[in-house]
Amino acid sequence: MTVQSKTPLLDLVDTPSDLRKLEEGQLRQLADELRRETIDAVAVTGGHLGAGLGVIELTVALHYVFDTPADRLIWDVGHQAYPHKILTGRRNRIRTLRQGGGLSGFTKRAESDYDPFGAAHSSTSISAALGMAVARDLAGKQNNVIAVIGDGAMSAGMAYEAMNNAGAMNSRLIVILNDNDMSIAPPVGALSAYLARRVSGRTYRSLRHILRQIAKHLPTRTLEKRALAIEEYARGLVTGGTLFDELGFFYVGPIDGHNIDHLLPVFKNVRDAKNGPFLVHVVTQKGKGYAPAEKSADKYHGVVKFDVATGAQVKSKPAAPAYQKVYGESLIKEARKDDKIVAITAAMPSGTGVDLFQKEFPSRTFDVGIAEQHGVTFAAGLATEGFKPFATIYSTFLQRAYDQVVHDVAIQKLPVRFAMDRAGLVGADGPTHAGAFDIAYLGCLPNFVLMAAADEADLVHMVSTAVAIDDRPSALRYPRGEGRGVPMPDEGKPLEIGKGRILREGTKVALFSYGARLGECLKAADELAAHGLSTTVADARFAKPLDVDLLLRLAREHEVLLTIEEGSIGGFGTFVMQTLAEHGVLDRGIKLRSMVLPDLFIDQDSPAAMYARAGLDAKGIVNKAFSALGENMRGETIKLVR
Repeated sequence: MTVQSKTPLLDLVDTPSDLRKLEEGQLRQLADELRRETIDAVAVTGGHLGAGLGVIELTVALHYVFDTPADRLIWDVGHQAYPHKILTGRRNRIRTLRQGGGLSGFTKRAESDYDPFGAAHSSTSISAALGMAVARDLAGKQNNVIAVIGDGAMSAGMAYEAMNNAGAMNSRLIVILNDNDMSIAPPVGALSAYLARRVSGRTYRSLRHILRQIAKHLPTRTLEKRALAIEEYARGLVTGGTLFDELGFFYVGPIDGHNIDHLLPVFKNVRDAKNGPFLVHVVTQKGKGYAPAEKSADKYHGVVKFDVATGAQVKSKPAAPAYQKVYGESLIKEARKDDKIVAITAAMPSGTGVDLFQKEFPSRTFDVGIAEQHGVTFAAGLATEGFKPFATIYSTFLQRAYDQVVHDVAIQKLPVRFAMDRAGLVGADGPTHAGAFDIAYLGCLPNFVLMAAADEADLVHMVSTAVAIDDRPSALRYPRGEGRGVPMPDEGKPLEIGKGRILREGTKVALFSYGARLGECLKAADELAAHGLSTTVADARFAKPLDVDLLLRLAREHEVLLTIEEGSIGGFGTFVMQTLAEHGVLDRGIKLRSMVLPDLFIDQDSPAAMYARAGLDAKGIVNKAFSALGENMRGETIKLVR
């Protein structure tokens, strides 16, 4: 008996050229099948679901109307691009999403010609699209460039910088504002769809151009300004587009992003326009078409594997508390004792543990949106008035505010406390979200104190330490996920600044760890001991100021000294090497090796597999120790090629 396919139309579509062979009347069915396939795929892989479900119809309409990939389609952030991947030749691999060797969870240039720009950090699409549009014009080409950006991503200043530039240049560019959270204009419906279709059409745009020309020839500048203001205001009353008009964009909308019959004529109109940037305001519902997602508070933004019928997610019981929870609870305990403590996050309250703080201290919690630059300087302003701000931002996102860290915090020596989540490798989110560079990019700045938690108990004490540092900026880093299961203190106690600790004494090899690789160092020490190599394990705790006394002792009393960190070259190991050089230790022939993340971006995989590839697991540490000694793990002498 032949089993009938649940997706007969989708089965006919491998690329958008196949999609464009369908009749418009078939697109509703295709969208329903695409939604089913997206749900079924993410149920197997986990990942970002709600955003993709919200743009199913939008994705179908864009690929139907525009000639992708010749027309450039840029998805901001990329959370919502799973349906796009299914329609662009990657359906056969969609169940490898976010897995080792599989598809990226974001758009990626190396993956497909249909991904003209890689994006996993938000608010970059309009800038990139403008660059492509200008390149097209310089090359004398005619293709369209379309950027799809969410209303959340529009909270970042970079989006407005790009729009201001595009409007001033009058570039032929199309921006789709996917409004899936809050409506910034009147409710959508048949009337707004009609208005959008009329306003985007050639007749209205020609009439508007004529009115503007007439206004220019009015006898006084005052009358001209008044006429233009009336025209803009009148159009703003029915479309809500005054703000975007002021930025130089021709605003169209709002329109129902789930009604293909409303989307197609508008997209055709803006496609066929010959000049000027357009902003098409599309209102969608995150999680649309899947009841468990629609009912969920987060609309199933990010999910693990789940049961399609019930929506129940397969969550394993944690063996130890997550670092994010430990951080949030520790900050709460400190804030109960000190009313000057405030928490700042950039659109990541739940991802950082700030949501826990917010429940108890709503008036002392500030989510600034996707605006890390503003968030850092906002924290600096709080610090000038005697408050104790904790700027809680992923390491990879803090990169977006580096000038503010330097100019507004470090130079002024303001006691802003940076809590950097996602330190090190992060698994399925891949290289865009890895916290690889903060040790290096903060360690080079004067006035900073840098800490890294080796385990969840240490994190508790480091939160307390950060509270106590009130004369300069400080930063503490901690990884994603569960802790090591160590005994937890009842309360945090400030650590002595710049002092490390020794966890195991040995005589031959010294492992000097900074951060959460400490557990792997202890495993490596056991294995080295089994091979007859007595090993010391030390936790630096601070990269800056460095525990010089501890470092010199390790170098003096051991034949081999390895530094281990979850960061790029230029970080902790570099600080150690500089210090040893200044003290003349390198003149005496110490076997020193720095273990850092390799000089490449590591693609998504399980964290364990990623660290194994980086050589930063116990096996890699043992191999490095033997290599430094000139031996392999069988005790044979290695002949080094010079």
